[in-house]
Amino acid sequence: MHDETPTLPLGDKMEGGPARRPARQSFEGRHVAVMPFDVDRHADDLYAAAHGPEREALFAYLSAGPFPDGAAFRAHYAEMAAKTDPVLYALVARATGRAVGHATYMRIEPGHRVIEVGNILFTPALARTAAATEAMYLMARHAFEDLGYRRYEWKCNALNAASRAAALRFGFSFEGVFRQHMIVKGRSRDTAWFALLDSEWPRAKAAFEGWLSPDNFDAEGRQKRRLETFRRDADQTQKS
Repeated sequence: MHDETPTLPLGDKMEGGPARRPARQSFEGRHVAVMPFDVDRHADDLYAAAHGPEREALFAYLSAGPFPDGAAFRAHYAEMAAKTDPVLYALVARATGRAVGHATYMRIEPGHRVIEVGNILFTPALARTAAATEAMYLMARHAFEDLGYRRYEWKCNALNAASRAAALRFGFSFEGVFRQHMIVKGRSRDTAWFALLDSEWPRAKAAFEGWLSPDNFDAEGRQKRRLETFRRDADQTQKS
């Protein structure tokens, strides 16, 4: 008898071994340094930057915070800084040397070459600046080019309109919503999923680097062209 078992469709065969786990190392741009979080070095500055009048909004969609005082902040971040997943980084303004935000690599799966950027805090000193965009560029570049990941994820509360807009601005693609995915601070959370793939990174990288170029800013530091415009141009170049 002949074996008439049909050939089933399968995914592409993958070569190579696992990606590398993030190490506690720094990487720097013109505006910002991404540094392993050091409580003694970063906590006091970050607490002050994050606990002004906007503190409730800043921490609304994070899993912890705001904090009643600096001691509680330091205790929480000391615990976070000791973890290997997530790996916590301070976002430090090059101009002042002060921590003005944080971000993590998390849900790290070297075998599948999948990693997430998350637990992102941009204080008012960092939000809507070139430094904020540069920090996300540096972390994405490190994940793809140095560590060898093939899928870079961004997840957020589906109600967090600012985070969803940021993911799209940075070149991530929206993939859907996981309903009733988590309970955070006693509230139900639907989670919006976004991802950027290694095959998409060259175009995203070109857009980031074009936008971050000093030529893209006027004497007052205002952008001349939007990041989305650079990405659209990169997409058109790829298609031509």
